[in-house]
Amino acid sequence: MSGVRGDEVVAYILARINLGKEYELLEYIRNLQGVDEVRIVYGEYDMVIKVRVNSLVELDRVVTQIRRLNGILTTTTLISS
Repeated sequence: MSGVRGDEVVAYILARINLGKEYELLEYIRNLQGVDEVRIVYGEYDMVIKVRVNSLVELDRVVTQIRRLNGILTTTTLISS
């Protein structure tokens, strides 16, 4: 697995966001522990968030933090192998 170290968990969170909240949420999310990269995208989703953590428990914590944010409509999490 290129780019994955040891038991590290890498996941991508695809988020739909309320119109006008994208850049506010981008700044907040990029500072969350475990977030490796955040990109605003165009299409079915509004944002892609790359998460790099040491366990599924930590991933759950990050996903839950993001899902609770005002302006997040839906998320889909993809765990990399």
